Amino acid sequence: MPDSRDGAIRPEPGAGVSTSTDGGDERRFRLFASLVVAVGILSVVAVSAWQPFVPSADLWWIGPALAVSFLVAEQLGINVDVRSNVSYTISFTEIPLVIGFFVAPFEVVLAAHVFAGVATLVLRRVTGRVFYNLGAFLLEIASAFAVAGLVQTLLGDPGMPWLAALAGTLTAPLVSTLLALATIRVLRRRMRIGTALRLTGRILVVGFVNASAALSGYLIISATPEAWPLVLAVLIGVTVLYWAYSDLLREQRDTEAMSDVSLMVARLGQQAAARPASRSDELMRGVDVSEWVTIAERIKDQLSARRLVLRLRLEPTDQMRSVVTGDEQPAGEPPPDDPLLRLTGPGVRHFRTTEVHGAMRTALADRDAKEVLVVPLRSANQLLGVVEAHDRLSRWRGFGKSDIQLLSMMASHLATALDNRRLLAVLRHDAYHDPLTGLLNRPGFRQIARDPLREHPNSVVLRIDLDVFSAVSDALGYAWADRMVIAAGRRIRETLGPDVALARLEGASFAALLVDYGTAPAHEIAERLRVELSVPYPVDRLTVEANAVIGYASPAAEEAGESVDVDGMLQRADVAVRATRGGEEVRGYVPSMGQIFMRRFQLVTQFRQALEDGQVSVHYQPKVSLPNRHVLGVEALVRWRHPEFGRLDPDEFVPAVEAAGLIGALTFFVLEESLRKVRSWLDEGLRMSVAVNLSVRNLADAEFPAKVVEALERIDVPPELLTFELTESGVMSDPARALPILRELHALGIVLAVDDFGTGYSSLAYLRQLPVDQVKIDKSFVLGMGTDLGDLAVVRSIVELGHSLGLTVVAEGVEEDVARDQLEAMGCDVAQGYLISRPLSEDRLEAWLLARTVRTPGRHAETVLTLLT
Repeated sequence: MPDSRDGAIRPEPGAGVSTSTDGGDERRFRLFASLVVAVGILSVVAVSAWQPFVPSADLWWIGPALAVSFLVAEQLGINVDVRSNVSYTISFTEIPLVIGFFVAPFEVVLAAHVFAGVATLVLRRVTGRVFYNLGAFLLEIASAFAVAGLVQTLLGDPGMPWLAALAGTLTAPLVSTLLALATIRVLRRRMRIGTALRLTGRILVVGFVNASAALSGYLIISATPEAWPLVLAVLIGVTVLYWAYSDLLREQRDTEAMSDVSLMVARLGQQAAARPASRSDELMRGVDVSEWVTIAERIKDQLSARRLVLRLRLEPTDQMRSVVTGDEQPAGEPPPDDPLLRLTGPGVRHFRTTEVHGAMRTALADRDAKEVLVVPLRSANQLLGVVEAHDRLSRWRGFGKSDIQLLSMMASHLATALDNRRLLAVLRHDAYHDPLTGLLNRPGFRQIARDPLREHPNSVVLRIDLDVFSAVSDALGYAWADRMVIAAGRRIRETLGPDVALARLEGASFAALLVDYGTAPAHEIAERLRVELSVPYPVDRLTVEANAVIGYASPAAEEAGESVDVDGMLQRADVAVRATRGGEEVRGYVPSMGQIFMRRFQLVTQFRQALEDGQVSVHYQPKVSLPNRHVLGVEALVRWRHPEFGRLDPDEFVPAVEAAGLIGALTFFVLEESLRKVRSWLDEGLRMSVAVNLSVRNLADAEFPAKVVEALERIDVPPELLTFELTESGVMSDPARALPILRELHALGIVLAVDDFGTGYSSLAYLRQLPVDQVKIDKSFVLGMGTDLGDLAVVRSIVELGHSLGLTVVAEGVEEDVARDQLEAMGCDVAQGYLISRPLSEDRLEAWLLARTVRTPGRHAETVLTLLT
């Protein structure tokens, strides 16, 4: 018959995280239990008055025999778990009940049934719902005898006909089922109507089989006492079928439970994988015990355990967190040396207080448990947790082999799920964090800052840049630069505190989110942060001076209707960083700053089309030898006349093109235009060279020399009429990649010149490594040597150094006659500047050559152009 006496419908408080009914549910249940008891008492009184007690001499042994029969039937019951956390016991109680109709009065059967029920509760240590169950016992027997008496009256039989006994016997489980369903409703737990009907039908079928077998046996033995062996054989057969059905149903329930737990575990994994990073689970290395409550409840119900404890962790250094369902756990967590937490091996262990001694018995006593199933949850190399099931409720014999097998399989699933969660936590942590500093990286910062920026418009995004990183990398190596970055990250964290989202974006660039601060407080914090970051850094035995620049942006500063996202705020803060000049190291973003970079973005995106449309052209600036005034060649300089922005300065668009990776297209455009010009001069009998500027990105292309050779051969220009100009700092930023390319170009006969000499590394050691033919004195020194003796000394030193190495020395920026005469007196070889000519378009260059030069025959067949004085 259905039974709630196993305690599954009662609230089960626990320690840590547990399940329980709330106060309202408890009050409703108490009222319902009182009603059940009251109705039960009234029913007993009514049936007693209707069916007066008839004493018998045999009641002294019939009563105890019935009580024992009821007790045995209760203990041999089969437990059916319902997913609403209510379980039903289908037992043999119909057998003693149907016999009781024939051999004992109502009061004796009632007393025997109540005694067996209360004894069962005591054996199972269920004390929380005795009052309710007592009322249920009374109602079951009273309604059974009432229905049997009614059928007896309708049949007109003064004795107890078998049909009346059968009807009364089936009434008891039906009443118990209705009470249990009503209890579910009172506790506001859900059960589908179809499930309730199937369960009721199953209970009635089993009750009918039990009652029919017992009734048939009783009638046969009453009529033919010698037939009792046959009846006993039938009852044994029914018992065997019953246990076979019990085992089959247990396997089905175990399979369903395994499927449920597997689905729950998989759902947890999917939810964890889909969960975005947040400040609360930034490291994602903890165990959220609330996620595991449902799983723990399902395992407890399936094992019919009084209590189930999951102790979980993801890392060996983490403290285990407990998930408890069922009876309240004794106060306090087990000590670290608890023997149940130090078991080795993956198997399930079964301990009973009657079989263990010493520390193990103490561990069970501390848990207030008579028996425990315990299984460690292990990954390949570490303990992830422990599952403990305390005291089986459903059967008198305790946990069995099937329980151990089920728990072993479930533990395997849980261990795999925990290990996957640990690996997921590691992967997500690595995906959202910088490996050098342990701070967030750009994707991690984007995840964490997204919601605060949307919900708090007064939030501010800081961008912090250390401007000494590249210099330290070049001078001391990346290991020392990394130490500076780690130290800087630590200073930022100490200044901003642990609750501020902080990320390392790249290099020595950091970002921070100040939630709901406003721009004025954020500016003060940025100033304080800049001061902290500018304190010298001790690196080994050195002290490195550093400087920090900080830009910030806030959604509150955006125009109405403009969307705000993390990347947009980072970009605006970066624009503010780039706008820091003249000692103003902290700046907030204003919309006018963005216009500059928007224009730069337009230029980059329109550059290729500009090449095809002829907006980009090449201008040429002549170079003249000193002192004979021969025009030796020209330097090719790119120009861009934009249809919207007009004439653009190369300093504006060339760096943007280079940063966008389009410098290769620009270089070869200039190269081919220049080579065609040289070819036209050769066709006229003029042997003049052209100089083309190279980017350090060109020298990173291993195919660059081959492409140059192809252009020289296709246009038919001798390689010695081509000069490549490059900056020494650009070459020496990555000499391992640049020097092989330069040596290959030099071997082809192409002239190589060091541009802007004196502003880079400017040392004999570096210059000797470069396979160059010319050095070009930076124009800043040439322009200043008329008024600054220091610049004059630098120019003289470069001329002497170049000649000592057998190099041609070219001076650019010659704008006055005095400068030209000084250079000539020093022995400088070539001059270039506005004194001779500004950069000219191809047509204007030809006009300049006709107007400013005279043609004279040279030593070879070519004509020489000499500048008119």
